[in-house]
Amino acid sequence: MNKLSFILFFFFTINLCAAERWGVFEIELKGPKTENPFIDIWVSAEFKYKNQIYYVDGFYDGNQTYKIRFMPEFEGEWTYTIKSNSNKIKAKHGSFICTPPTPDNHGRVKIRDTYHFGYDDGTPFYPVGTTAYSWIHQENDLIKETLNTLKKNTFNKIRMTVMPKYYGKYVSNEPPFYPFEGSEEKGWKRDRFNVDFFKHLENQVIALLELNIQADIILFHPYDKWGFSKGSIEENQLYLKYLIARLGAYRNVWWSMANEYDIMNKPDSEWEIYFKTILNADPSNHLKSIHNGKGWYNHSKPWITHLSVQTPFLEKTQEWRETYNKPVINDEFVYEGNIPFDWGNLTAEETVLRFWTLYTRGGYGSHGETYVHPENILWWAKGGKLYGKSPERIAFFHQIMKEAPEVDLVPLHTEWNKAMELYKKDDYYLYYYGNSQQASAIIKLPEDKKYIIEVIDTWNMTISKLDKLYSGTIEIELPQKPYMAIRARVN
Repeated sequence: MNKLSFILFFFFTINLCAAERWGVFEIELKGPKTENPFIDIWVSAEFKYKNQIYYVDGFYDGNQTYKIRFMPEFEGEWTYTIKSNSNKIKAKHGSFICTPPTPDNHGRVKIRDTYHFGYDDGTPFYPVGTTAYSWIHQENDLIKETLNTLKKNTFNKIRMTVMPKYYGKYVSNEPPFYPFEGSEEKGWKRDRFNVDFFKHLENQVIALLELNIQADIILFHPYDKWGFSKGSIEENQLYLKYLIARLGAYRNVWWSMANEYDIMNKPDSEWEIYFKTILNADPSNHLKSIHNGKGWYNHSKPWITHLSVQTPFLEKTQEWRETYNKPVINDEFVYEGNIPFDWGNLTAEETVLRFWTLYTRGGYGSHGETYVHPENILWWAKGGKLYGKSPERIAFFHQIMKEAPEVDLVPLHTEWNKAMELYKKDDYYLYYYGNSQQASAIIKLPEDKKYIIEVIDTWNMTISKLDKLYSGTIEIELPQKPYMAIRARVN
């Protein structure tokens, strides 16, 4: 019997606590009654595995209950020590067993091969995101419909706000819960969190986890009629610490500092304080980004793990990734839809083209949908159903991504007027021709190897394999219509 088997046998024999690797280990504690339990009492824990030590803050969860959540990264026995400033919550020690992960549990998403993403266990992650900012702030039936739609589609990341959103007729409903005690009229008590609000948010993060979807959680945004975006630095830090204590142990969480941060008129020095707050409060070290409006954040800052940009102009994608040596996700390149705003009436064809263009230029894209609806239920804001033609084609595109080499995949061209090419030298070549309608394509392959050639119709979702092998410079016939690609793989 090896050591881990013995530990597991020991665990099941004496019924020690357990959590799977990259799962959630939770400690629940009872505390005394106090005037303000969110700030009067603190609890924390020190978790140890061999020479690894993690410090985790707890949080108040209502009804005189405090919780500490931790995501263990190593299998085997862990020990912990609980500390508190309350005599009623005495320091104590404990232990638990970290068991192997279940098959669908690959850990957090992290940076892989400099410009790409992968899970903790090494499995590649190819982001095809979508956007439904305020979906958790709707009635339960609509929330269930959103989750059902996500279950049926390929999207593996969703951008969503912690705070409710106000944007005219498209999203102006009152949320089912407010984040703080108090009211809009009398003022919000920012040091007294509404536990029901955060439990509701947490439940939706768990629902996404069960669907293997990353929750790209937007911490601040400017589209606010309630005043939630107006907190002081100290109030916002308290909010961040509470949120991270609740959600930081879930492996599917990403932190997006803000949506259109520059519209909020906060100086960079203030955003830096918030990023450092996250760094200190999150022992699980989740991915971190910030999203621009018209301005531009300094993405070279060490706390930025990847670029989350907004622009319909895609030609600088390769330049950005090579300037910052980080992955680039264009999370808002304009949405598929038909509303009377330039940011929300993209055709499905153009949406799919932009996914392919971003990918073959070395980046990634995110989807959103804004079709006119009789009840103003637009996916981009409230979730619900999808009506556009791009999602199934994005699923087809996602499969092409997953069939590419896992490492050393780089874009070739930076010029806008050339076919986009993504390749792994001598092994794999993917050429994308966008909205051109050429009758043939000339490609250059190594002379000393044989390649399988496939013509891909990215709109009609077909792959046509040619009936012989190719080498060197060749001319491939195309059907003289847009949205074509050619894939060459070494035989």
